[in-house]
Amino acid sequence: MILGAHVILFTDAAEATREFLGRALHLQAIDAGGGWPIYALPPAELAVHPASAPAHELYLMCDDLSKTIADLTNAGATFGPVHLERWGRAVLMTMPGGAQLSIYEPSHPSPILPG
Repeated sequence: MILGAHVILFTDAAEATREFLGRALHLQAIDAGGGWPIYALPPAELAVHPASAPAHELYLMCDDLSKTIADLTNAGATFGPVHLERWGRAVLMTMPGGAQLSIYEPSHPSPILPG
């Protein structure tokens, strides 16, 4: 039935974001045609949370948030403050070009992370 997920980042700095995804996040890509790279993502998990209105968010997961922030800062990303949630430590990353993604170090059991 479902064989994967396709995530799209919209930005007016597509080339800078693409370069960062490959260089700093080490995401492998294929050319989907016409120079449009599509990046492989690590395994994913999906959760459903109660909310007053439908919405969705994308978080990248890591096993050491402090190290990840240091590595990605050296690669040109900037970060907001780290905040502690019931489910882990999270931060908003701004990539070169301005696109943003949240990153978190989970404190919950994960079907994809060792632990």
